[in-house]
Amino acid sequence: MERKIISLGRSSLVISLPKHWLTLNELKKGDAVSLAVQRDRSLVIFPSVKKKKEHKEITLHVEIDEKETLTVHRIIGCYLNGYSSIKIMSKKIFSVPQRKAIRNIVRMLYMRIMVSDSKSMHIQTLIDERNASHELAIQRMHLISHSMCQDALNSLRDQDTMLAKAVVSLDDDVDHFSFFLLRLFRDAAQDSILANQLDIDPLDCMDYQTLVYRVERAADYSANIAKQLILLDGSRQEIPRQLLTLLFNAGTEAVNLYSEALTAFFSKNIATSVDIIEQEKKIEKLDRKIASMTFMTKQKNALIVCTICSIRGSIKGIAECAVDIAEIAINRALKVTI
Repeated sequence: MERKIISLGRSSLVISLPKHWLTLNELKKGDAVSLAVQRDRSLVIFPSVKKKKEHKEITLHVEIDEKETLTVHRIIGCYLNGYSSIKIMSKKIFSVPQRKAIRNIVRMLYMRIMVSDSKSMHIQTLIDERNASHELAIQRMHLISHSMCQDALNSLRDQDTMLAKAVVSLDDDVDHFSFFLLRLFRDAAQDSILANQLDIDPLDCMDYQTLVYRVERAADYSANIAKQLILLDGSRQEIPRQLLTLLFNAGTEAVNLYSEALTAFFSKNIATSVDIIEQEKKIEKLDRKIASMTFMTKQKNALIVCTICSIRGSIKGIAECAVDIAEIAINRALKVTI
């Protein structure tokens, strides 16, 4: 589609806007539009950011014998796809597990139950994405995730089950941010007005989505380390001190890389990102040493061996999250400089 530049008066040059585009965006004479100059010197025209966003609604029909996990994932899918209002209907009545599961996920997604009876629930979102700061939300999510990683390692080193339980309790807070941010970036990828407000393009949405997944996974890995300690404490068994020290050291290296990766992502530091990728080899070396010591110990206990293997996997997982974030940081930095 091409438009000729025409003269208007002595000094103004104008182009006409396609009628189909005006109709699609419900624009008329006198309405305002926003302009944005892109890095490739192209000009993008957006409908006014003041235009009210349409609230999407959907109705979910829940079968009598439907598993709670299926119901929960259907609600999450609707939320991530931008539905602000979800009506949940049952042919007869919700079972107690179904009702409990729905209420738990509603709380997790920062939604509110507006109307409820034995056969139906009407839930709505509480947050307006247009007023969101995605970078601030990611930073807050990372602060919780990073503190979980550190506290999980400290609880392991000190055999502190109370601290371990506190780590597990924070996992829901990270999930809150994760669901909200994934919904935000999915919406921005489809809504040019929202993307313009957030100052991101579709490639940014992909990078940020991957980042959110990795931050959430790092929190999951730290929660697993804490859960393994709680499980071991319940059986009144302990990991040998020498192995405990090696696990703590490897975990500290992994968490440091994870923290540096987030900094590199926002600063677009390629050199730091490459160094993080290289540093993963050090953690792999520590992991092999832990594995060797675990299986060469004379007194082998199945529970302790399984616990150590699970913790090793989580530490390696945190390091892998750091590497993934570092790789995104490199790609993101190069996108800016090209």
